[in-house]
Amino acid sequence: MESPNPFVRPWQPADRAAVFDICVRTAEAGGDARGLYRNEDVLPHNFAAPYLELEPGLAFVLDDGSGNAVGYVLGTSDTVRFVAGFRERWLPQVGHLYPPPAGEPADGDELMALLLHTPERMILPELADYPAHLHIDLLPEHQGRGWGRLLMETFLAALHRAGAGRVHLGMVSVNTGARAFYDRLGFHVVPVPDPGPLTYLGRATAL
Repeated sequence: MESPNPFVRPWQPADRAAVFDICVRTAEAGGDARGLYRNEDVLPHNFAAPYLELEPGLAFVLDDGSGNAVGYVLGTSDTVRFVAGFRERWLPQVGHLYPPPAGEPADGDELMALLLHTPERMILPELADYPAHLHIDLLPEHQGRGWGRLLMETFLAALHRAGAGRVHLGMVSVNTGARAFYDRLGFHVVPVPDPGPLTYLGRATAL
């Protein structure tokens, strides 16, 4: 029997658990973050679930051909609007699960809680010309086979239809594999003062 062929499709609510799993298994600079947090859901609650809630029409998964999501791309066509929705609609749903630290974060859990409670961190003046932003994650066994490019092209086309002319992303700078992937897709550095551990990249949404 032939193996099923993976394909990209719109996200469905039945994919939620898989999206959470993919997010955790790729969250440590592209590597596996399982076991690094007391409550691993803080990762998808920051970087995946709010997009499913607020921008479901811009969420796509790589289906392994058997109905299982093994990668995803999601984001927003308007970061400022998304941040407002995060504050007003998303944070009231999950904020109580992760109280913000009283001072400087003492560990990864507290850092992620701080990020959750400060969505306005996503709005940077240097990125104003790149109003859309995205997150893309793919399980390791499905990387390097063109599926990431297909996910990205699907997402960029959807952004373009939505009227967003440019998009940005923030990536952990030490993830050199991801940087090579984005370079091949035509992303370029968008200079941001004091970016911390991140590098910001952008490109036009037109393919």
